[in-house]
Amino acid sequence: MSETVLVIGAGSGIGRALLRQLAAEGARLVVAGRRAEEMERLAADCRVRFGVEAAPESFDALDFDSHEAFIERCASRFEGGFDGVALCHGEMPDETDARADPHVARRMIDVNYTSAVSLLEAASRNLDQRRSGWIFALGSVAGDRGRPGNAIYGSTKAALATYLSGLRSKPGVVDTGMTWGLPDLPLAAAPERVARDAMRGVRRDRAVVYSPWFWAIIMRVIRWIPDRIFKRLDL
Repeated sequence: MSETVLVIGAGSGIGRALLRQLAAEGARLVVAGRRAEEMERLAADCRVRFGVEAAPESFDALDFDSHEAFIERCASRFEGGFDGVALCHGEMPDETDARADPHVARRMIDVNYTSAVSLLEAASRNLDQRRSGWIFALGSVAGDRGRPGNAIYGSTKAALATYLSGLRSKPGVVDTGMTWGLPDLPLAAAPERVARDAMRGVRRDRAVVYSPWFWAIIMRVIRWIPDRIFKRLDL
């Protein structure tokens, strides 16, 4: 592989797994996240472990005015710009906290949805100039149907899915720092599994990818449950 990929949110569990997946395939990487020092370490790890070119960049998801310049910096790190963009950043605070504190809810909405749209719009404009490339954004099965346990978080993922007109990925529950400490996660997927499935979907030009695959069946059943029954379930 000779393509260059910008990974936004590279410090997340899935972001790290995606970096390893892409580096193993030989991609040049722009490693972007909130903490500059962490991005330096991740980029260095990719260079040493996989022998690929990797450049670190930092960004603030909530500094919307900086997003255009951030994307331009990322595109300038390697000659020819980037060929693909993988957006993996997000937040999932406790739903009770989000419902009790509008500031927590607002931050989650802005990080998960508003900033994603802002960043992807800037990335799309950059790719449009080349008339080629791909975009992958990390969604969630939480956005397939509203549930009391994650109504606000799920709404951010539903909004993102509606916005996306390009490639999308919908993982089920993933065993990462975001879900650490949550009880009873028997169907949780490893970040490496999600990264592998996501890139397979990109290579096959799939619009939506569920990871692991059985979440497509689970969520189809959940969507079919009549509302009068669904609202009685503890899901």
